[in-house]
Amino acid sequence: MKQLAPVDSLTIDVLVDNHSDALSSVAPGITSEWQRARNAGHAELSGDGHCCANHGLSLVVTARRGATTRRVLFDAGPAAASIDYNSDRLDLDLPQTDAVVLSHGHWDHAGGLPAALRQIRGTSDKRVPVYCHPEMWHQRALPLPDGSLFPIKPIPTREELTEAGGDVVVTTEEQLILDDMFYVSDEIARRTDYELGFPGHMRRLGDDQPWEPDPQLLDERYLAVDVAGLGPVVFSACSHAGIVNVQRDAADRFGQPIYALCGGFHLSGGNEKIIGATVDDLANADVAVLLPGHCTGWRAVAALDAAMPDGRVTPLAVGMRIELPSST
Repeated sequence: MKQLAPVDSLTIDVLVDNHSDALSSVAPGITSEWQRARNAGHAELSGDGHCCANHGLSLVVTARRGATTRRVLFDAGPAAASIDYNSDRLDLDLPQTDAVVLSHGHWDHAGGLPAALRQIRGTSDKRVPVYCHPEMWHQRALPLPDGSLFPIKPIPTREELTEAGGDVVVTTEEQLILDDMFYVSDEIARRTDYELGFPGHMRRLGDDQPWEPDPQLLDERYLAVDVAGLGPVVFSACSHAGIVNVQRDAADRFGQPIYALCGGFHLSGGNEKIIGATVDDLANADVAVLLPGHCTGWRAVAALDAAMPDGRVTPLAVGMRIELPSST
């Protein structure tokens, strides 16, 4: 495969995240939600101009090289309401989206995909590629304390995505897309001895098939962009493979240190027990910027912030914009 082509600049808009936080201080190059609301034309601060946080993640990732601009929607949150409500308040021009990448087959990342595709299409007949893995459509479930299984709503079908305006690309192979400005990974190598996936996660291959353990979620993929002068920025929506495994896989793939890790680090719930080992490994890795969100969990964010130099960790929040390189 050809090499990922460096871009001049990168903008990350947080369209959906679990958290809303417009008051905390942020690092240079990051704009909080209230300033975004003002920039979007809201004349006064009110609840009507606020985005809604929801359990899920959706990032609008815009890369520029010279006169060329390419945009990827990385995941689409849990529901149409989140996409429609928040994109309106942020004045995001979703019809300019060139491709959609779904990180893995969970509802909190895929539930809003049809709505996002309808926005991208608008009143035109525009269609965009939607990169998916064939294992994403299996039924999945989580165990409850009483021993029963709580089924997870399946992600939208290929037919639903096609009807909404997507050209579904089903592949297990790594991809360079959009003028080689974006990289979509293949299977993430599992290397650490403590990142064991999603404890208790189950799946079944059909309605008449038995449930079977599925902690590895091998359909998970990450997205990456190489920013000239900085290095690769890696987007890992849920890190079921383990965020350290993601970091090491990407560093090996690109042959250089990762500049930034952005997304869900999945260190909440049953994975709180690996916070210490994860923080130790990330603190020793040559990663300049950590942007944890979604499923990372407050305990892990606090531990990361305590272990890292000032300014290295900024938690994601809905409505936030991150610009690399920073202009300030």
